[in-house]
Amino acid sequence: MSPSIKPGKQRLSVREAPPHIRHKFVTAPLSRELREKLGIKRIYVRAGDTVKILRGDWKGHEGKVVKVDYEEIALHVEGVTIKKADGTPVYYPIHPSKVMIIKLDLSDKRRMKIVERRGGKAEKVSEEEASSSNANKESKPMEGGDVSG
Repeated sequence: MSPSIKPGKQRLSVREAPPHIRHKFVTAPLSRELREKLGIKRIYVRAGDTVKILRGDWKGHEGKVVKVDYEEIALHVEGVTIKKADGTPVYYPIHPSKVMIIKLDLSDKRRMKIVERRGGKAEKVSEEEASSSNANKESKPMEGGDVSG
């Protein structure tokens, strides 16, 4: 069965999509540097990624993704807030198609596997990321133990 060309039915299918399909709506393109480094063009946005907003009133703003709202298909980015009538700040929802990922959060092993599976160049990156994360762990002082390598 082919999808309908009626806009109302298309909006309805997006609004009533199940979670495993709704997850696919939350993808964003990578920056040029990340594309060359990882060998992939786009990936799902997760909390912890750093994005740059490309469209709208917040154009040019860069910040970390605080929350990914799958129900509304929107991102909440650090520093992108508006004030409610009572003065409390709330995050302004940004659609994932209006952002570009400039820094990936690769601390999760499952996400690293996704990047390795999709891009041919990711194996080198995983080694670099692992060495840099190990260097960060080693630079922190440990309590009650010998720090020799």
